[in-house]
Amino acid sequence: MPTSTVENYLKQIYIDQPTDEATMMPMGRLASAVGVTPGTATAMIKTMTESDLVVYEPRTGVRLSPEGESLALQVLRRHRLVELWLVEILGLDWSEVHEEAEVLEHAISDKVLARIDALLGHPTVDPHGDPIPTADGDVVARAHTSLPRCETDKPLRIVRIADQDPEFLTYADQNGLVPGARLIVERRDRIADAVTIRVGGHDPITLGTSAAERLLVEPADGQTADPR
Repeated sequence: MPTSTVENYLKQIYIDQPTDEATMMPMGRLASAVGVTPGTATAMIKTMTESDLVVYEPRTGVRLSPEGESLALQVLRRHRLVELWLVEILGLDWSEVHEEAEVLEHAISDKVLARIDALLGHPTVDPHGDPIPTADGDVVARAHTSLPRCETDKPLRIVRIADQDPEFLTYADQNGLVPGARLIVERRDRIADAVTIRVGGHDPITLGTSAAERLLVEPADGQTADPR
């Protein structure tokens, strides 16, 4: 059974690795993501290579093997189901459940996880809109576009919040920027590097582009988003 450290590496590689299967995730990026030195990350990846969990190429990077990807999806499923359980059943705020799930994902049994899944009605997304892998390892992700790329004056719906930072999640919640919320882009200011949006009937909100990029949206009318 993989250790919690190995599971953390597998999950992080899955989340951050390029979608192109032939492209490796740089070791420096992985080390930064898991909060260790490049040397420590490289030593761990070499150990995981011996277990056929990853494919590692020195001076190039790392990617998951089929076995490693399967295990990563199991960890991700536990993490996201636990997050939703903490919010929906225990009443924790969505800004604080990520760190709690980081601990619980390694301790929860398959039996308890199955019960949580059933209790929650077999959900497909976590509180932040991230897709929950199925027990068979399938991931059904909805098509989305980052907010700054959408044209103005078109109805949009938030699908996913691509950030686990507690401060950003608190800000998003206070301003109604949650999955399912409807909004429009009123103006994009490329010089100021900002986007002005209106959520429902509330006053306009101006976000820096870097913050707006964390909001992933789809057309509220069900049509394909039209990036500009």
